[in-house]
Amino acid sequence: MVPPTTTPQRGKQRRGEGQWALGYREPLNPNERSKKDDNPLNVRSRIENIYAHGGFDSIDPADLRGRFRWYGLYTQRKPGIDGGRTATLEPEELDDEYFMLRVRVDGGKLTTQQLALIGELSQTYARDTADITDRQNVQYHWIRIEDVPTIWRKLEDAGLTTMEACGDSPRVILGSPVAGIAEDELVDGTPAIDEILRRYIGDPRFSNLPRKFKTAISGLPDTAHEIHDVAFVGVDHPEHGPGFDLWVGGGLSTNPMIGKRLGAWVPVDEVPDVWEGVISVFRDYGYRRLRHRARIKFLVADWGPDKFREVLENEYLKRKMIDGPAPENPATPRDHIGVHRQKDGLCYVGAAPIAGRVSGSTLVEVAKVAERAGSGRVRLTPQQKLVVLDVPEAEVPNLQADLAKLGLQTEPSPWRRGVMACTGIEFCKLAIVETKARAVDLVSALESRLADVVAGVTEPISVHINGCPNSCARIQTADIGLKGQIVTDADGRQVEGFQVHLGGGLGLDAGFGRKLRGHKVTAAELSDYVERVVRNFVAGREAGERFAQWVARADEGDLK
Repeated sequence: MVPPTTTPQRGKQRRGEGQWALGYREPLNPNERSKKDDNPLNVRSRIENIYAHGGFDSIDPADLRGRFRWYGLYTQRKPGIDGGRTATLEPEELDDEYFMLRVRVDGGKLTTQQLALIGELSQTYARDTADITDRQNVQYHWIRIEDVPTIWRKLEDAGLTTMEACGDSPRVILGSPVAGIAEDELVDGTPAIDEILRRYIGDPRFSNLPRKFKTAISGLPDTAHEIHDVAFVGVDHPEHGPGFDLWVGGGLSTNPMIGKRLGAWVPVDEVPDVWEGVISVFRDYGYRRLRHRARIKFLVADWGPDKFREVLENEYLKRKMIDGPAPENPATPRDHIGVHRQKDGLCYVGAAPIAGRVSGSTLVEVAKVAERAGSGRVRLTPQQKLVVLDVPEAEVPNLQADLAKLGLQTEPSPWRRGVMACTGIEFCKLAIVETKARAVDLVSALESRLADVVAGVTEPISVHINGCPNSCARIQTADIGLKGQIVTDADGRQVEGFQVHLGGGLGLDAGFGRKLRGHKVTAAELSDYVERVVRNFVAGREAGERFAQWVARADEGDLK
């Protein structure tokens, strides 16, 4: 008898990830279909020629919730919708007929004339709203589609733009707010930023990426380089001199990852070419099938830095890069608040609005007081702060007093200095809780309650408040990170609250905060909670111990 034959089981075949370089060109989700149907940069002509004349109801939904982002436009949240309904409503139910508009300010660089214009446009078209974001942008609200072409024209006449401020595109490039003037800067990244803008922003070759692409270029460790898609960090090569160390694959949101060093040293004049190579790898090999895996960090995590560098060199640069040393980790974060000497003998003065919330009127006045102090340049920072450059030493006290009258303190409390917040439920369709107003209330409460322990807080304790899990306010890398969600209070009611992340950081403490199992804090309890944790830290820290170090060893009871 012949024994029955058995068919060998085939190994499970892995599905394609939508990588163009491997032949997966078919659109695999609605976002990819939309971009294939029409290059998103083409939406500008429809906004100018159709939608601005026909009003909100004339807008094609595919443009409204997709391609508009390539020009910095998002619909804002319709008022009165509570956070518990955020995930249950359809997009059209959340959409208001007004827009958030993001002005990209690469490197945070503004002249006082540009700052005044941004403020004037806010007064005229945005109900005086203006937020400084942690990506050195300015964000408006209450924008009507009818006014967008005029706003664009005025911005562009002043050398500003909203192009690719959002969308699956190369977004604003972070740079040091004190590039070119800091006494301890290794190399000025400004020429590289300017050249990338000139060559590539608005280039159709890079307007259809798998997802957003975030860049940081700085000769100082002051741009959160560890959490960018690509970052160039100032470093001194023992043979070749000052240049940049290359990092790829960082990012936060629901799958946070610290970027990886490629071990390559890049001179400043080669940064644009290397940047083009990295973004091209992402475009061609990035994952497009599943949107939640479409960031470059997932590709880098799967490949590893060695393979990524090999593909970058062999397929795109067509040459080997120079090996280089790692940059030094700063002992403390750089936020540029206060008065500092420039290398030319003038001073720069950093001031702290609360969580970036300012107004158009405030920005107009900042431009005036800066000019009165002899300055023509202002910078926005990655910490939602503002810096006035080129101030003669004799004018510093007057400038500080003028800024203070505008609510911009140059010697702020640790809490005002360390707080950041995303847009929150006031305007954002993804948000679950309020953030900006809550940051203001929290700072006020802590300044009053913790006045007696300020001497024990040698460095600002960062408190970052986010309205949803997406981490626009970088909650995982804060001393105290607060992720908004609906929680159950002591009376069994569903209320606004937060999941807590403790002890995250960058630099020496690069890593993500400790989450306490099952620990949630209601919004009403927030001031009490933060005060309690800070007091426990001040009482229990060892000499010279940073907050993140204390959190790592603290008993759980001291963290609740």
